[in-house]
Amino acid sequence: MSLTGILRTANSGLVAAQVGMGAVSDNIANVNTPGYVRKTVDQSQLVVGGRGMGVEVSGVKRVTDQYLQMATLTAGSEAGRWQVVSQYLDNAQSLFGDPSGDSFFFSRLDEIWSAFAATANDPSSSLLRSQALGSVEDFLNEGARINSSLNDLGRTVDTKISANIDRINDLLEQINKLNTDISRAKMVSADSSGSENIQSQLVDELTGLMNVQVVARKEGGLIIRSTEGVMLAGDGAARLAYERTDSSKGYITAQTAVGSGVAKPITVTGGELRGLLDLRDDKLPGLSDQLGEFLTRASDAINAAHNAATTFPAQASLSGRDTGLDLPTAVSGFSGATTVAIVDNAGQLTRRVDIDFTAGTMSVNGGPAAAFTPATFLASLNAALGADGTASFANGALSISAAAGGVAIDEGTSQKAGRAFSHFFGLNDIIRSAGFTNYDTGLSATDPHGYTPGQQITLRLAQGDGKPIRDVPVVVPAGATMADLLAALNNPTTGVGLYGAYTLDANGSLTFKGTAPAYASVSVIQDNTSRGAGGPSISSLFGLGAVERGSRASRLSVSQAFSSDPMKVGLAKLDLSVAVGQPVLTPGDGRGALGLATAGERVSRFAAAGTLGDVNMTLSRYAAEFGGSIGRESAAADTRKASAQAVKTEAVNRRQSVEGVNLDEELVRLTTYQQAFNASARMIQAAKELFDVLTNIV
Repeated sequence: MSLTGILRTANSGLVAAQVGMGAVSDNIANVNTPGYVRKTVDQSQLVVGGRGMGVEVSGVKRVTDQYLQMATLTAGSEAGRWQVVSQYLDNAQSLFGDPSGDSFFFSRLDEIWSAFAATANDPSSSLLRSQALGSVEDFLNEGARINSSLNDLGRTVDTKISANIDRINDLLEQINKLNTDISRAKMVSADSSGSENIQSQLVDELTGLMNVQVVARKEGGLIIRSTEGVMLAGDGAARLAYERTDSSKGYITAQTAVGSGVAKPITVTGGELRGLLDLRDDKLPGLSDQLGEFLTRASDAINAAHNAATTFPAQASLSGRDTGLDLPTAVSGFSGATTVAIVDNAGQLTRRVDIDFTAGTMSVNGGPAAAFTPATFLASLNAALGADGTASFANGALSISAAAGGVAIDEGTSQKAGRAFSHFFGLNDIIRSAGFTNYDTGLSATDPHGYTPGQQITLRLAQGDGKPIRDVPVVVPAGATMADLLAALNNPTTGVGLYGAYTLDANGSLTFKGTAPAYASVSVIQDNTSRGAGGPSISSLFGLGAVERGSRASRLSVSQAFSSDPMKVGLAKLDLSVAVGQPVLTPGDGRGALGLATAGERVSRFAAAGTLGDVNMTLSRYAAEFGGSIGRESAAADTRKASAQAVKTEAVNRRQSVEGVNLDEELVRLTTYQQAFNASARMIQAAKELFDVLTNIV
């Protein structure tokens, strides 16, 4: 080998050693830098003409493990998801108070029953009546406060989702820009590890926010895709957007840098974003719906007991609630019997009207029965009341008044949709609602739906993760019955029939159930329907949509008539065993108060809401189940968070053991490169000395 070849060989060794020492020194300097991945030098023998001519540095590379990288990213997505779910569910649980303390929301029911039990011992006490009404009002106000706070949490989640989308867009833009820097460095065999480390950290942050597919680009850098393969970064960055309405599930769209430029929905199954979407679309609305169902059934139980009771002296007029129905439809479907009594101020019976819904007859003061139909019910009732009273029906509400004295009702065996006559019409309700809260309409398939043909309700079908399937404008059919309306809703072409079906149960409640494989959910986008003139829409009457159902808890309040005069609270009951002209109401009767005190033990039907299904149980048991379900949901989220965090920690540790800097190993490499550098330098020195000797000889 010539002296020139020796010098070149030794010089290549010097360069290789310098590059190696540079990489080692960079590793040692960044030993405590988060996200830093150690570097190694790729070198190979330089061969020219079949002969070794030193060493060639082919590049500096990061020490990575693709499997561990993917495991870390997946674990990071799951940890991000359950971290945020656990946080917000814990906040939601705290709204209900401490289960072991006096402030626990569900313990307020016991205070109501105790307060009414106290009035049974002293029905004449205005103070005890006021305290009982105050307990009911506190219970309803606390429910409304919790519901308002849940709505505030939902709005906070909405804001957080929008902020996360903005951050994701920033990350995708930065990742895409770094691809250019990395590719440029790769082309000239330069060190691109700095840009790759930054890009890796950005990807780690991105997967904490949403799950993505990460693939290496052939020319250097990364390609980021959504779950279904939509390119989010690589050759241009996509722009993500959060699409939602107040009444529908939210979903994420991506407008790619290449292609049609039309935003398309993408699937997000992990990361903080998935957790926030679950909270916003399912968990928090589910809590609101369940709270509304609980408060509605609690109010129904109190109202049922109060409608079965009466005051002494009886009230001059009983005014019902808006049923949302016309009177013939409201009366149709009743069974059993009830009694309307007109009593004087001394509690003596002046007129008695017995209504037998099963037989379709009315009788006055025990006289002969006269037939009636739902269409003639009001006229027949007025005829039966005669000069002693009147009945009227307007805006969906029934009212009965006495000409002198007062009106009292014995519910008897009357029944429709789980409610007796006075209770169904809300004639003596303590708790009133600003809207519809009980969606057991009592309608059957043969009843008229009451909506004008051509009116339209627009429904949105969505997948479980919120991605829209299609919007379906359903037109009210020409057919007049509920069966016709159901057929229009379930039409496979112009309705939701391809993805599920609406059913009308025995209580007149309308529910949707998705079918395989999509198991779609339905939300109401727009509802322009109206039952009759100015009546309720389809979504209001039947409780369709999260907004309608989730606002129930804020609609309930104690009737102003009772708040202003607690003596109107009904604590007595009619005694119909006596004849006309005899006392049917007596002062000091507390039997009605006992009914109110035990209302919590009345078995009620609870519709499916939140995490609890369609069940029949007492109000007290449902309160316990509801309170327990909130705790279980929060505990389950906390457990999943801990599990996901443990998996993430283990994955990060294993990845760090491969990619992280080990000072002992780096010091060994540093010593090796120093010795190699010294050896190459000595070879150059020896070649120089040999050259000098040869020169002197010449």
